[in-house]
Amino acid sequence: MNALLETLEPKLLWSYFLELSKIPRGSKNEAAAAAWVADQAKALGCEVERDAVGNVIIRKKATLGRESHPTICLQAHVDMVCEKNEGTDHDFTRDPIQLLRDGDLLRAKGTTLGADNGIGVAAALAVLGSQDIAHGPIEALITIDEETGLTGANGLQPGVLKAKFLLNLDSEEEGYLTIGCAGGEDTIVTRKLSRTGIPAGSRAFRLKVFGLKGGHSGIDIHAGRGNAIRILAQVLGSLKPDFGFGLASIKGGNKRNAIPREASAMILLDPVKEKAFREALAAQEAHWRAALGAHDPGLHLALEAGEATQIMSGAGADALIRLLLALPHGVEAMSPDIAGLVQTSTNLGVLDTREGEVEVNLLTRSSINASKTALSERIAATCALGGFESHVSGGYPGWKPEPKASLVQIVQDANQKTFAKPLEIMAIHAGLECGLIGEKYTQMEMVSFGPSMWDVHTPDEHVSVPSVGNFWKLLVAVLEAV
Repeated sequence: MNALLETLEPKLLWSYFLELSKIPRGSKNEAAAAAWVADQAKALGCEVERDAVGNVIIRKKATLGRESHPTICLQAHVDMVCEKNEGTDHDFTRDPIQLLRDGDLLRAKGTTLGADNGIGVAAALAVLGSQDIAHGPIEALITIDEETGLTGANGLQPGVLKAKFLLNLDSEEEGYLTIGCAGGEDTIVTRKLSRTGIPAGSRAFRLKVFGLKGGHSGIDIHAGRGNAIRILAQVLGSLKPDFGFGLASIKGGNKRNAIPREASAMILLDPVKEKAFREALAAQEAHWRAALGAHDPGLHLALEAGEATQIMSGAGADALIRLLLALPHGVEAMSPDIAGLVQTSTNLGVLDTREGEVEVNLLTRSSINASKTALSERIAATCALGGFESHVSGGYPGWKPEPKASLVQIVQDANQKTFAKPLEIMAIHAGLECGLIGEKYTQMEMVSFGPSMWDVHTPDEHVSVPSVGNFWKLLVAVLEAV
């Protein structure tokens, strides 16, 4: 870690990120990381408090002569998405992230990196620890459990923050200033399963879909990437009539806000049909690789030995496959107002079968509340037709763009002064905490910016080291300009 730090700038920011990367901080398991953030701030002489849900609120006094300047809040979330490649030996509840320098990029060894949003947390701490930035009063809001429910932002109480301006440090593309985002809500689908014994003479096999890119279910939903759950359902639906296999279990995806990269089904197949099944599976792989093309060229289908003692009833298995084929996934509508912006989408994100039940999780997003509701209602109707129960949870509002807000101009001017070029103003089809915070602090002006990082929410996540340096320069310039 120390050798790695010697090659990274700005050192103060990266030193905090490297230390944070040693602490397990998957969503809902980030208590130790939040406590570490609080301890760092206390050691710097800042005022620190923890609210009822576990958010960390930090205050630093203005530098001399700037006491009357507006208070500005630096906001980031401490949790991260925990994804790893199959075969990677990593326990997210105890193991540190193994960081790798790859030229101008920083990666992790077989897992998500946690630059989303560890870089934002590290930047906030670096500001608090810096002695050479001229700034007004500063607040830092470090939230918990952003990735699996926006719990921290949802639990934040009105009146806690005093800032006039808020800088959300959770954006992922240098050169852009985000001023709006989509809202979202989860749909949880369930159905009881009846089971029977395995057919005499059959053999258990595990049918796998793997090698897909996955990605962020908001930012990457329009990129044409494969959904492992959907592809598995298509393969099962295509081959079941000819091979008559039984279905013991099926699972795929890990996070409702990540496009599923892998999925698998345990099937019971007549061994006499194994050779023909493998040939049919190879044809299916060729078909889907051609369909995905350059969007997602790494798809593989595989059949390996498995174990099972029971299978689902034939009617239950057929109903589940049909449901997975009927449920929406991907872009529903593009924005009529902002070119290239997804307006409404759904991510078919997680599928699991337990002893007596199947559960499917979907995340629906839209910048238009009525469109979000309409799509969720269509999902519920589809589920009801197949005999599945569904309920909606975890709804959160969007963040309405305000392009003429004074903070937008302040950040634009700071970027022009620092880099001699303007930022591109944008809204995104992803959830940011600004929607929930803005709902409670209606007079607070907000923007979001950050360094360039790619493939977040996947083990391919990587961040540009030079871009982090530019992000820091802009952050400092904005603080000095307010």
